[in-house]
Formats: sequence, structure tokens, C-alpha cells
Amino acid sequence: MSSLAGKRLVIFGCGYVGTALARAALAAGAKVEALTRNPAKAAALRRTGLAQVVVADLASPDWHGQIAGGADFAVNCVSSGGPDTYRQTYVGGMASILAWAARSAAPVGTLVYTSSTSVYPQGGGATVVETDSTDGTTPSGAIIRESEILLQSAPPAVVRRHFILRLAGIYGPERHRLLDRLRAGSSQLGGAGDHRLNLAHRDDTVTGILACLGAPAAIGSEIFNVADSAPAPRTEVVRWLAKKLGRPMPAFDGSLAARRGGAPMPDRIISNAKIRRVLGWRPLYPDYRVGFGNILSP
Repeated sequence: MSSLAGKRLVIFGCGYVGTALARAALAAGAKVEALTRNPAKAAALRRTGLAQVVVADLASPDWHGQIAGGADFAVNCVSSGGPDTYRQTYVGGMASILAWAARSAAPVGTLVYTSSTSVYPQGGGATVVETDSTDGTTPSGAIIRESEILLQSAPPAVVRRHFILRLAGIYGPERHRLLDRLRAGSSQLGGAGDHRLNLAHRDDTVTGILACLGAPAAIGSEIFNVADSAPAPRTEVVRWLAKKLGRPMPAFDGSLAARRGGAPMPDRIISNAKIRRVLGWRPLYPDYRVGFGNILSP
């Protein structure tokens, strides 16, 4: 496994996951640069000791001359502000990164893209692996898949190797919507209680990215699902959380809970077996009890 010490890492869309990644990479001795569209986030990133922070829209070419090419590592962990900005954020953002990389005499060494399990259409309790079809996914999922294809099509002269991480629902410190709703006393939740909840803790997402950056040179151009190891029915998760909080158990209205873009929330199990097997990655928070337990700890 290669070391980050002394290496240059550029983080694009440096928000919730990117900030945690930046801290971990700095601790490992990397020289970290970042791009964010949020000026307040940029100020916070500068205070952490990043070598450079650029405020710009990722999809715009305006930043291309501000960040030098030829980075050892780059991570695209941009997130959308909503369905109306999906194409600009994901497809436009990836196209912009690749155009930036093509300007340099040297390629990006390793580029990691934090994609989403929303590219999968499967439901009905299926166990979903990386080779499963993405045909028939939602319009939003199809846009994200389009951005994946852009990266997969990049020549070695632009990106030497890449990894695509398809993330389950991200949660962690300061991001736990379900927990917040229970704390607020919600008596009813949307969706079907028997559908499995697939989660990925923020810190496990970061360790997944780091595992890709440090992967042996022989491994590359791979897709990995990142999720915990024990997706559970939403009823089970909510009952456990309600008990921990001393709140009454809310009812589920039986509707199809909507994902981004208004599509139904499918019942499925996102398998993390491949990243465990190929990279030796193991989740720090293997199930919701450990993850939410850590958040609830004083």
C-alpha cells in the first residue's frame, strides 16, 4: 500500500465527506488542496491547514488555472444542491475535472469518484453487487451513471487509474436526519417499515477513499459499493433509536419513501463484499447500532 506522506491530493467538492477526508490526509502527511463553492466552508478549510482552497463552481472552467495539474491523487466528492442541478453538478463537474487534467503534461495519478447506489434500479429484496445492471434506474441515477462513464472513458494520459465508490446513504456526526426527526417527536414517518435501510458512515466513506488512494498499483479502474455490513429493516432501526432516545415509536405511513428526484425507495441489500475482498477494507461502523451509538455517545 502506498503512503500519502509528501503526496499531493486535490479534493473537489470538499463538503461533508471531503472535509473529513482532508483532515485524515493531512494527518497522514499529504499536501491537500481543495475546491468548494461555499465561501464559509472555504474559510473553515483554510483554518485546518490546507495548502490551497479555491472557491468556484466545479462545472465551470474558471478554476482550471488556479489549481496545478498532475496531482498524485484527486477525489471528486461533489454533492448536488437538488435535482435541478444534477446534470451540472455531476456530469458538468466530472467533465470539468477531466478537462483540467488534460491540460497538464502529467496525468492525475489516481482519481476517486464518490458516486451513489442510486445508479442501481434493483429492489424486491435483491442483494446488489457492482456488476448488476444500471439500466432502468431513475432519471437522477442515470445522470450520475453518465458521470461515471465519463471517468471510465478517460484515457491514461489524463487519469492513470480511477476508482468509483458507489455510496449508500451517508450519515455521521452532524448528519443524521432520521435521528433528528425522532428527537423532534415525529409521530409518523414516510415509507414502508419493512424496507432495508442501507447506510454508510462518513468515516467509513473516508477510509474507503483512502483504501483506493493507497491501493497497490496493480489494482485500478474498479467500482466498489460502500455500505455497512448489516442493512436492517427501517422498523428495526427506528425502534432501536426511539428506545435510546426515550421517544415513542412512530408509525410508518406505508407509502413509498422517495429518494432524490421523487423516485420510490427500493427494498434491497447493498453488498460491500467486493471492496472488503479486493482492498481489505472493513467498516469501522459495521451496523446502525455501532454507528448511531457513536453519535449518541456523550
